[in-house]
Amino acid sequence: MSIEFGWWNRDDEGRKFEVHVAIHGGNIEWTRHQGHHTPWEPYEPNDDDRARLVEEAGRRLPRRLITQRQFDEIQSLSQRTGPGGISGRRYRPSPEI
Repeated sequence: MSIEFGWWNRDDEGRKFEVHVAIHGGNIEWTRHQGHHTPWEPYEPNDDDRARLVEEAGRRLPRRLITQRQFDEIQSLSQRTGPGGISGRRYRPSPEI
């Protein structure tokens, strides 16, 4: 299963930032960035972000964009703490010469 979700949040100072969640192979990766030319960085989700992820997945369920099994997996993965990480997805170590 490879599913991606994204939405916009505001920080404590009122500035917008984009949250991106990638779910792949039983792993979950939370990242964020603020502005067009800033790098994506790991993001520590709060309870509102986790609820938003389940809500976004719930919107896709009736339209059959995801299966009930995938939705159940997203619910369980959303409870994990920390930014998570998906090895090999965005990080590819360079070979040592």
